[in-house]
Amino acid sequence: MGTSKADSPDNSQARVLAFLADPATHGEPVERVDTHGASVFLASDRAYKLKRAVRFSYLDFSTLEKRHAVCLRELELNRRIAPGLYLDVLPIVERADASLAFGTASQSGPEVLDWVVVMRRFQDRDLLATMVREGRLEPLMVRDLADTIAHFHQHDAHPVEDDGVSRVRRVIEGNRQSMAATGTQILDPEACESWLDHSLAELERVSPVLRARAAEGWVRHGHGDLHLGNICLWEGRPTPFDCLEFNDEFPISDVLYDLAFAVMDLWHRGHHELASLLTNRYLDRVDMEADASALFPLFLSMRAAVRAHVLATQATQVRDKERGLALQQDARSYLSAARDFLIPSPARLVAVGGFSGTGKSTLAAHLAPELGTVPGARWLRTDVLRKKLAGVAPETRLPESAYSRANSDAVYARLLTLAKQTLRAGSSVIVDGVFARGSERQALAELADEVGVQFVGLWLEAPREALRSRIEGRMNDASDANVEVLERQLEMDPGDLTDWHCVCAVGSPRAVAEAARRAL
Repeated sequence: MGTSKADSPDNSQARVLAFLADPATHGEPVERVDTHGASVFLASDRAYKLKRAVRFSYLDFSTLEKRHAVCLRELELNRRIAPGLYLDVLPIVERADASLAFGTASQSGPEVLDWVVVMRRFQDRDLLATMVREGRLEPLMVRDLADTIAHFHQHDAHPVEDDGVSRVRRVIEGNRQSMAATGTQILDPEACESWLDHSLAELERVSPVLRARAAEGWVRHGHGDLHLGNICLWEGRPTPFDCLEFNDEFPISDVLYDLAFAVMDLWHRGHHELASLLTNRYLDRVDMEADASALFPLFLSMRAAVRAHVLATQATQVRDKERGLALQQDARSYLSAARDFLIPSPARLVAVGGFSGTGKSTLAAHLAPELGTVPGARWLRTDVLRKKLAGVAPETRLPESAYSRANSDAVYARLLTLAKQTLRAGSSVIVDGVFARGSERQALAELADEVGVQFVGLWLEAPREALRSRIEGRMNDASDANVEVLERQLEMDPGDLTDWHCVCAVGSPRAVAEAARRAL
């Protein structure tokens, strides 16, 4: 995204700004928040967003007609994913006595001075960026966010004809140009060139995947700016808002690049398990080829590069020296992250087995972000695959008939297929299931040998009463196992486990994870 000096604001907007900032307009105090392209006025339970009369190299709000059009476009795009937040586009009109007022959506004519997008107001504390900073972002919220984004990408983000590669190349090269425009005093030119070379090399490696996905319709008009500062908790659910509206080309991408902004944001803030959860839950909820996970290192790197040059540009514009130095440091950290995301790591296959209640999924969630390239291993869970094959959400309970031997064989066959495709694409995999039969464990070892990756099997063990207690305490989980299922499992003889590492599953999840890491 190139930058240039904004044109001088239209002086006619001064009256509109004063009107919106006046407490008398709203009958109560009003807060004002300014960005480079808009001024937002917060009063009571409403937010009024005015497009500033500016023109940059990448957006043009310089005329009333253009501002009206982009307000309407913002309403249209955001109602796809946040209909409860976006209410209307209203004019600010001049009355006969020269005073200003809100008009009606259908109003037109010389009395219209400007337009505002009207939204429901939410609190800053409900932004996911605030929640993660304060340690209040819970895994269940991240799971809900993944479901929301997956539904949006599949049903509301329309496919766009594309070759899958050219657009990605333009973003990479545009990022490098924007880095150069910030000057050499902030972002090291050699580091920038190194990032460009490695990005283009990675693009070459994944180009076949990108082309195939474009042909399948996964290049879509998405959100475009899906970082944690553009997601809020609304009516109990994480809700993305502020879709990129001022240029229809910018939000068009592979849907995984759209998702990658939120994943990168979580990872860079140090919340690796949440980043892994967001990625894996999303992939669990969409029906796409398993090799898609190979795209994440490049897409995360590109998102970090965007942050690097945007922050570097801001550092050159602020007057406060301390703030400028902090922005410079942040810009360099994102550039470093952009390079680190592209560091390859050998793919490996890790299996977590054991009877119900041993904590297989809890352990897998801990280990997944530590395996392979960022954001970690693709986590394949038999409980989730069973629900997906049945066409229901992971937490929907299935009848006992869904657990017939034939259905279970189909689940394990699908597990092996997905694991093979993902490993061959260069990504690590962690599989999570009971694996009580020796034939199932042998099949995993043979798969790793066939693909040529390291295999490690972890078998979790815990006393009967501990397992019963855990199962009875489960809530909102993909597993349908109850105590009766556990009792039947405990009657089984898993056979020879000498090739797997037995891990005591008694203790805190962190302690169990530490024991598993030693085995790994």
